[in-house]
This record gives sequence, structure tokens and C-alpha cells, in this order.
Amino acid sequence: MSDSLFDRIGGHAAMDAAVDLFYTKVIGDDWINHFFKTTDMKKQRAKQKAFLAMVFGGPNNYTGLDMRAAHKPMVENGLNDTHFDAVAGHLQSTLQELGVADDAVAEVMAIAGGARDDVLNR
Repeated sequence: MSDSLFDRIGGHAAMDAAVDLFYTKVIGDDWINHFFKTTDMKKQRAKQKAFLAMVFGGPNNYTGLDMRAAHKPMVENGLNDTHFDAVAGHLQSTLQELGVADDAVAEVMAIAGGARDDVLNR
């Protein structure tokens, strides 16, 4: 077994479960769901699964925009640190709910936190 974070959290099956549960939480959150009002969530889920697989050391099949470009329209519509924190909270609770080991959750959250300035176009 590889030492990649992707493999340690369970590979593609874990990515599928995590992204699906994560977006269920995000879409159910009235504080942030308006940012996804016009988003094709089926396509979004697929892009997110490919992106996370790449970022976590798995296969690189991601063909989407970089973080700044992908989030620029959201920033122009008011995306800020409080929204980022809400999304990050949903990510953390999703991983914990799925039984991901604490050290792997911490690693994922460090990666997510490291993307804050790119997501918020700073």
C-alpha cells in the first residue's frame, strides 16, 4: 500500500463517499449554498473528486481551473473567510463522520487551510 494520503484515506471509494457527503452538507447550509445556486452539482462533484485525488497524492486526472480562477466568481460575489471556514468545517466533519483517522484528517485540513489565500484570491 502506498503512503499517499489518497491511499491512506481509502482511495477512490473514500473520495466518492467524502465528496458526496461533503456537498450534501454544503448544499444544506444556507450560509454558503447560494454560491452553488447555478452550479451543475454532478459535474462539480466529479471535478472535486478528481481534484482531491490529485492533491492527496492519487491519480492526476484533474482538468479543471486552478484555485484562483475557479473561485474568482465566488469572491466577486462575497466569498470571504467566514464562508471558507464553514466549507472547511463541513470537510472536517465529513471526514470524521466517515471514520478517517485523525492524523489523516489533520493532514487534509492543513492542505485545505493552505489553499485559503488562493481560494479567496489574495
